[in-house]
Amino acid sequence: MIIIETKNILINNGTLISPDSDGTIKTIKNTSILIENDRITEISNKISKNSLDKIIDGENKIIMPSIVNTHTHTSMSLFRGLGDDLELDSWLNDYIWPIESKLDSNIVYHGALLSHIEMIKSGTTTFNDMYFFMEDVGDATIDSGIRGCLSYGMIDFEDEEKRKSEIKNSLKLLNYCKGKDRLKGFLGPHSPITASEKLLLESRKIANKYDAKLHIHINETKKEVHDTLNTKNMRSFQYLEDIGFLGDDVIAAHCVWLSDEEIDIIGEYDVKVSYNPSSNMKLSSGIAPIDKLIKKGISVSLGSDGSASNNNLDMFEEIKIGSLLQKVHTSNPKVLNADESFKLITINGAKALGLDNEIGSIEIGKKADIVLIDTLSPNLTPNTNSLISHLIYSGNGSNVNTTICNGEILMENRELKILNERDTIEKANDITQELKSR
Repeated sequence: MIIIETKNILINNGTLISPDSDGTIKTIKNTSILIENDRITEISNKISKNSLDKIIDGENKIIMPSIVNTHTHTSMSLFRGLGDDLELDSWLNDYIWPIESKLDSNIVYHGALLSHIEMIKSGTTTFNDMYFFMEDVGDATIDSGIRGCLSYGMIDFEDEEKRKSEIKNSLKLLNYCKGKDRLKGFLGPHSPITASEKLLLESRKIANKYDAKLHIHINETKKEVHDTLNTKNMRSFQYLEDIGFLGDDVIAAHCVWLSDEEIDIIGEYDVKVSYNPSSNMKLSSGIAPIDKLIKKGISVSLGSDGSASNNNLDMFEEIKIGSLLQKVHTSNPKVLNADESFKLITINGAKALGLDNEIGSIEIGKKADIVLIDTLSPNLTPNTNSLISHLIYSGNGSNVNTTICNGEILMENRELKILNERDTIEKANDITQELKSR
């Protein structure tokens, strides 16, 4: 990891766009932001320029909170383009799980590193990950300078020895994350059909003990709903409520196929929903009822899923797709509007991960997780029209000029200040070729 350390940074004279404390999106022009160490200490149009280590010119830039991705599998960047144009069941059983059986810690580390570069370059500095060899994902996160919430993906299929092993791996991860500033350890039972009831209940018990959140896939496909009905005589959220698994610390990815009763259950327990539109579309899984969830006051954020089913981590692209998909699905152009969409990728994501007191908005006292967007770009012109609309419907990751996480500049003027992009790409290509030959 190579970072040019700066303690006091002034972002000078930009246009601030951020959720306010009440959730309202504010846009303030000609604003400067002072960062001292890892925190935002002043927001004003009259900040002293004395004793500064770094001044970043904010002219013609949007200053916004860096993006939060609430569901992904970063090391799957190495599987990009593998098993395309398939439904989920065939994609997993015939392509993904066979190659995942060949993984090792080195492969997972470099796959995560590749994703972290992609995220930094497209404005994401916080991600919620579920995978294997998660300490190595943590090492990659430390080396890349971003913020990670990590869970070991636990699958036991009712196998008692496998269950014990999965729990052991999760406890090891929680211990690894303890005390590391930019890492949080979560529990990751894979889904209600791949994790046994014993595994789900033990995960809940550990989450309570360690104050760790639970990250799980739920109701991603019709098949999952049917399988749960056949084995449990209930739909997934009814089953999880029945066994005492649900709570406001659960982050439920996908939630595509929901009954009205399940939506009520989600609201009652304040479960956090991660919407993954591109993956759900690509695997033909379906369209999550996001409008219904938001109208019920349910917390919804945005996830990319892994690069094998997306196939990139550009959250600007993801939120545009997610918004337009809801509009056509409901035949209502007002659904998931630009302001609501912006909250999904910022403050809502932070709330889902329990980090909203630290990140997700640009406010004094919060961590300096900030990106600058270059408005002197053809796709963001004219800048006299709605900038929030431009971010959601016109923007893409290439418009990100500068990325800051925890007060450290990770990219400036599109140049990475951390990691070696070319070396990482070459290593990823070599590893993928080796993995295919195993």
